[in-house]
Amino acid sequence: MKNQVQLITYVDRFGGGGIANLQALLAGPLAGVFGGVHLLPFFHPIDGTDAGFDPIDHTRVDQRLGDWGDIAALAQQVDVMADVIVNHMSSDSPQFQDFAAKGRASAYDGLFLTMDSVFPQGATERDLLAIYRPRPGAPFSFVTLANGERRILWTTFTAKQVDIDVTHPQGQAYLMAILRTLAASGVTMIRLDAVGYAIKKAGDSCFMMPETFDFIDRFAAAARGLGLEVLVEVHSYYRKQVEIAQRVDWVYDFALPPLVLHALFFGTAGPLRSWAQQRPANALTVLDTHDGIGIIDIGADASDRSARPGLVPPAELDRLVEMIHENSGGQSREATGAAASNLDLYQVNCTFYDALGRDDGVYLIARAVQFFLPGIPQVYYVGLLAGENDMALLQHSGVGRDINRHHYSRTEIEADLGKPVVQQLLRLIRLRNRHAAFSGQFSVESHSDSQLALCWAAGEHMLQLDVDFSSRTATITGRSPTGDDRWALAGAAAESTA
Repeated sequence: MKNQVQLITYVDRFGGGGIANLQALLAGPLAGVFGGVHLLPFFHPIDGTDAGFDPIDHTRVDQRLGDWGDIAALAQQVDVMADVIVNHMSSDSPQFQDFAAKGRASAYDGLFLTMDSVFPQGATERDLLAIYRPRPGAPFSFVTLANGERRILWTTFTAKQVDIDVTHPQGQAYLMAILRTLAASGVTMIRLDAVGYAIKKAGDSCFMMPETFDFIDRFAAAARGLGLEVLVEVHSYYRKQVEIAQRVDWVYDFALPPLVLHALFFGTAGPLRSWAQQRPANALTVLDTHDGIGIIDIGADASDRSARPGLVPPAELDRLVEMIHENSGGQSREATGAAASNLDLYQVNCTFYDALGRDDGVYLIARAVQFFLPGIPQVYYVGLLAGENDMALLQHSGVGRDINRHHYSRTEIEADLGKPVVQQLLRLIRLRNRHAAFSGQFSVESHSDSQLALCWAAGEHMLQLDVDFSSRTATITGRSPTGDDRWALAGAAAESTA
């Protein structure tokens, strides 16, 4: 994986066209900005019940976007990451339709996970309560098949996303076919989506168990054998994330977005500094993604809150959420929790720019912190353009996460690229991509509770970010054989007191 900033985007929501149009953007107005691109699900179809995360055919590109030849052409230009949706597939898939028609006589009977395959002797109340749930309700759907059979299916996320048995020969063959297709088309990185839920075990949480790690080890080994690097996507208690990082190629730093907000909201560097000193280096750093802003990632472990506290005290975590709602003028509240459908309980839905009250200076400080921490930075397409909440899309779909999934036309993109805040963000991205210091050693220092210094040094090359979260000011200082450089950033709070 190149040590350069990556773009995360839906193909159809960034430029209004297909893969070839995206390639033209990356070769045109965004030339040299990104070393890689994470293409959010582009499989058939892209417009299911979960924005492509419920594929009917995971080995087929949605024809409205292009084909595998277009993916291969894009991969010649930038590194390409694709999702492998490990846990489930669409109930509209040919495999499930065959199972629905024939039941136990179907060749795909073992592919889909039923309740009795995990609980052959039945499940007790304790068994069911032990299952970790990211959303309200039980992870099951009751269905009547065409032949009259009644079955209880595992559906961790929605009834349209039917869990597969990844340990069954049919499940293994299905997943390997996906890996081979991606590798053959030039994809070099994969993200294992929902892999934390892939293994089910009676009497356990059915989430990130030792058996889950064993599956990840085996599957990652198979992927590496095809030349694919593996990113594991898990929202969980922060110490568990550190443990996961020791077992895989890459993890997301999902603790970073709420910690950066906390530092800027409360004027303190404490929790962020603590995390910077223990976080895994093999991380992809993000402030925003296609999902919401995670809260569970810095909170206490739900299984034992007293013995395993979070990075931020509960009262401050609650206040952080309220401050996002206040900064967004209540828009994020409309898109979060019970107010909207198909939502994770532990995420706040809002663009990161709106979460910071559309303050250009503070937004750039947040991005600078992201870029200066070890790992590979990813920038979400809405965040790239300092995008605002799409309330029209939210009201149209009723899906909370759509508030941060705007459909940009090529005209909108070109106009937004001219905004001063976006121009400064592009400058930051190019600095992160090109400065030799980022190939060296990282250190973190703090001279007061409100200040943080993130420094990189490689021989004669040095780059340091000094942030004062209380005054909302930051300075980037650089040194190289060609001369010194200094770049000041400031948010509205600093400007108003100047």
